[in-house]
Amino acid sequence: MLLYESQKLPRNMICPILKLLIVLLLLNLCFQASGQYMEWCIADEQTPDEDLQRAMEWACGNGADCSKIQLNHPCYLPNTLKDHASYSFNSYYQKFKNKGGSCYFNSAAITTDLDPSHGSCKFEFIP
Repeated sequence: MLLYESQKLPRNMICPILKLLIVLLLLNLCFQASGQYMEWCIADEQTPDEDLQRAMEWACGNGADCSKIQLNHPCYLPNTLKDHASYSFNSYYQKFKNKGGSCYFNSAAITTDLDPSHGSCKFEFIP
């Protein structure tokens, strides 16, 4: 394509445009490198307590790190079944999602793109 003198960008605009293009390119590369969105697994609020309890016990007995929901640990509070189940479901999901594990737990859990961490309780994310 042939540009005429009147169509050329002024010199003082070229540098900011190049900087913007470089930033956009880097952001695109970073997103492509991660290859996925950040996603956590939490308890579905509509699940009955008995089902949550059963699913949480299964997660804790099958590889989830449930030590942080114990008394005097960072994720003990709030001391609710829903919060403890959410932590255990996410722990299992993050550990096994790249090996075929899911966030299903007999329909007791759902995925979210909102980080459920709170205070000193940090929900793990593994890309």
